[in-house]
Amino acid sequence: MSTRPQPPQKGRGATFNPGNRFRRDTREAADDGWAAPPPEDDDEALPPLKTTVTIQRSRTIIARNDSPDISFTQSINPYQGCEHGCIYCYARPTHAYLDLSPGLDFETKLFAKPNARELLVEELRKPGYVCSAIAMGTNTDPYQPIEREWKITRQILELLSACDHPVSIVTKSSLVERDIDLLGPMAAKNLSCVFVSITTLDRDLARKLEPRAATPQRRLATIKAVADAGIPVGVMTAPIIPQLTDKDLETILDAAAANGACFAGWTMLRLPHEVKDLFRDWLSQHYPLRAEHVMSVVRQIRGGRDNDAQFGSRMRGEGQFAELIARRFELASRRLGLNRERTTMDTSLFKPPKSSVETPQLPLF
Repeated sequence: MSTRPQPPQKGRGATFNPGNRFRRDTREAADDGWAAPPPEDDDEALPPLKTTVTIQRSRTIIARNDSPDISFTQSINPYQGCEHGCIYCYARPTHAYLDLSPGLDFETKLFAKPNARELLVEELRKPGYVCSAIAMGTNTDPYQPIEREWKITRQILELLSACDHPVSIVTKSSLVERDIDLLGPMAAKNLSCVFVSITTLDRDLARKLEPRAATPQRRLATIKAVADAGIPVGVMTAPIIPQLTDKDLETILDAAAANGACFAGWTMLRLPHEVKDLFRDWLSQHYPLRAEHVMSVVRQIRGGRDNDAQFGSRMRGEGQFAELIARRFELASRRLGLNRERTTMDTSLFKPPKSSVETPQLPLF
């Protein structure tokens, strides 16, 4: 089902639901005469979209990865869909696998995995399990707003902490500060690190790009809080959006380093599948005079296309603009002393959980 673009709704990134690419049929709304369409100039005509959360009973919780341009080999996503509503999110197309749209559905129809801890216990107890740092926040944010109620990320961290299992986290949320009591002692054993993603320091732009994420200034405060707790912390200037956020690159790195960041990374804007249509409409709604220029540079970076899925180039792009960004990042990082040391988290301390189900009953033998 595909809906036509509408004016931006407060607190939402996408303006419509593009059709599901796996469906052969398409549907369009039609006036059947029973109700008059709302007036176009009435901002209150459309009801606000509410967030719904559905329980998803997964059979496994650790996702394995062998991509050559990604540093981690296994990850956990406590949630599917993300309420932050970042218009550029490359994870949006995964909602199509649920017969939902990567547009507004992705940020309003969320799925939680309350049995994540139990599944993780089972996987960590397998005889053939090889300990490697688990990455969280690689697809959807583990600290998106619904984590305050569901606390699935917290439960996972409690288990990893008890097992001395290393973990890395990427987030746009200040909620990660809640778990400093777990991440701090883990960091003392070289078992945890946190990356905070900052796309821009422009509050107005950030509100449009990432409507329900923490403000850029609040994320800088989170970097400081995490660093002050002795937890290795970095900043992800991601994604770099040509002619929109690239001007902030050095400013973000300066501010992050001043607040205690010791690592930094960056990625280029990616527009897979339905994301390209969502992003194009977002540009036309918010930055109509710049839209064509932005997309022109995107195509230059992506070999004449809106997106390039090839390993080796998909994260950074190619061409003069991409090379310039890489050089600017390298010079700024060197000046600020970022990435001087790359600590490898300790996997030697790992001990499997003793039981998959907690019970007061004593063993028979």
